Amino acid sequence: MSSKRQILVTNALPYANAALHLGHILEYTQTDVWVRFQKMRGHECYYVSADDAHGTAIMLKADEKGISAEQHIADMRTIHEADFKDFLIGVDNYHSTHSEENRVFSELIYNRLKANDHIAKRSITQAFDPEKKLFLADRYVKGTCPKCKTDDQYGDNCEVCGATYSPVDLINPVSVISGATPIEKESVHYFFKLPEFTDFLKQWVNSGAIQKEVANKLGEWLDSGLQEWDISRDAPYFGFEIPDAPGKYFYVWLDAPIGYMASFKNLCEREAIDFDHFWEKDSSTELYHFIGKDIVNFHALFWPAMLKSANYRTPTKVCVHGFVTVNGKKMSKSRGTFINARCYLDHLNPEYLRYYYASKLSGSVEDIDLNLEDFIQKVNSDLVGKVVNIASRCAKFLTNGNNGILSSTIENQALWNQVSGAKDSIANHYENRDFSKAIREIMALADLANEYIAAKEPWKLNKDPDQQQKVQDICSLGINMFRVILTYLKPVLPSMAEAGETFLNDSLTWESVNQPLVKHQINPFTPLMQRIEKERVDAMVEASKQDLPKAIEPIISGPLADEPLADEISFDDFIKVDLRVALIVKAEHVEGADKLLQLTLDIGGETRQVFSGIKSSYDPQSLEGRLTVMVANLAPRKMRFGMSEGMVLAAADKKGIYLLEPDSGAQPGQRVT
Repeated sequence: MSSKRQILVTNALPYANAALHLGHILEYTQTDVWVRFQKMRGHECYYVSADDAHGTAIMLKADEKGISAEQHIADMRTIHEADFKDFLIGVDNYHSTHSEENRVFSELIYNRLKANDHIAKRSITQAFDPEKKLFLADRYVKGTCPKCKTDDQYGDNCEVCGATYSPVDLINPVSVISGATPIEKESVHYFFKLPEFTDFLKQWVNSGAIQKEVANKLGEWLDSGLQEWDISRDAPYFGFEIPDAPGKYFYVWLDAPIGYMASFKNLCEREAIDFDHFWEKDSSTELYHFIGKDIVNFHALFWPAMLKSANYRTPTKVCVHGFVTVNGKKMSKSRGTFINARCYLDHLNPEYLRYYYASKLSGSVEDIDLNLEDFIQKVNSDLVGKVVNIASRCAKFLTNGNNGILSSTIENQALWNQVSGAKDSIANHYENRDFSKAIREIMALADLANEYIAAKEPWKLNKDPDQQQKVQDICSLGINMFRVILTYLKPVLPSMAEAGETFLNDSLTWESVNQPLVKHQINPFTPLMQRIEKERVDAMVEASKQDLPKAIEPIISGPLADEPLADEISFDDFIKVDLRVALIVKAEHVEGADKLLQLTLDIGGETRQVFSGIKSSYDPQSLEGRLTVMVANLAPRKMRFGMSEGMVLAAADKKGIYLLEPDSGAQPGQRVT
């Protein structure tokens, strides 16, 4: 084993405004499995987290509930910590960004940024709610798009036509909070001079600290030019007041990552750990952040630059994962697939989901699909049908025939060497966060063990009194292989491993894998994992369903099924529209967009990029390779997310969106007539 490492690990801090859902649990499972693996390897590894407890949304939710913001975040912290505990997330310290430690570090870092001339100050004009007496972020203003006249659009960008604007440009703008008409108001704000760190960030981004595909995207942002980052908000605001700036508060995203330091400091004070050793510049320790791809800019641009200016170490790695879809589609409240962590726990064993996520996770940023049928089949087949089956087939012959004492020899040394010899390969997969590769290799070993037992047929040999020792030898090797396989799975299935340790009368450690148990007494076998019952999954989905308003938002251009037809046009008008068959070569989520997917379309030797508002109904991967129809001669339009070079055709009703698709045999580029 390599020398002992000192590692600090964090996950993205859950916002203290809602319960956790299965999307959150993906990240915390990934983090927890990696941390448990490091601890099994004997490294000094600490895992800290906290509730992200500041911001306007917290303040408004508390006001809505008629309680203080402090009480609201305390209530949510209790809920979050219970969910973490019951999903077996072994965080070493769970704290809050609304803590004295975080106040101290936020002020310290800000003062260092200011002393280094990395803070700017200037007046800006914002939308202001005259009734609630507060400035409105873009998401708190809605109105009619000034370009395409679509209602109910946010204050910065129309997700139908792609127009960008300021909130005051909306037709009939209203405050989402009060319903009042916003006014323009000027205020002094404080900015972090991010562009001054461009050269440093280009070097850091390409240092191996982040996945290559993420580094490429960040490279595009860096090349296009960074903007100064507004780090202040006006009162009223729930957060920390900026030193020497009465009525001005740190923006929640300034103190949220600093919360990693605060939570670790809280742990250090309690456990006598050297905080400075982990955070000093050029530290020999390692720092890992596990995050979702939607918050990359904060963790891979703003955060390293702040740390650089404040003379702290930067992250060793920022480990980025994708989103969770359910049954190939975005999680849906109406379909019951927007599943809260507690609802899942009310119906199913947390280790079912931990295992399924691990079987899907890799070191990439690809989205993970929770296919509920596959979920049932995989858990039942792998964990019950393969792993537990090894122990259940062998244990009874040992406890009934030899008082549970294993043989003194290994019946098949080559097979034993193959199973125990996979240790380093599996460890490498865990280290690189390629959990799916680790699971595949472990299950291949489980198959070998089951094939060995099936071929040896100890149940038949047991009928012959002269073959009793042979039975003991076969089943002893079976139990030893089970022990190794369960050790490999221990980071993923800590509770099942603990039960296995009781059965085996042994501790499962990574270093003990190569040493088989001989002349060792095991305890009577009891079932370690029950099969998933489909009825319980169905009950969970049913319990998660929520009734939504009958009306749906107009998501795409064109009339809905229950709307009147548009104004009549002439044939000459129609023939100007060039409709072409298009092959969807690539489809991906658009960062920062609630409804858009980015499509790369092949229209017969030429590719086009199109942004389409179909995200609520389609998983990007399910679209790739399909044919659709696009308006090929629509003038390109610049959107906030890039240039859209056409429009795909789709229909929509109250149940969803339906992408139009030509009959089989159509070819990309063919004219639709």
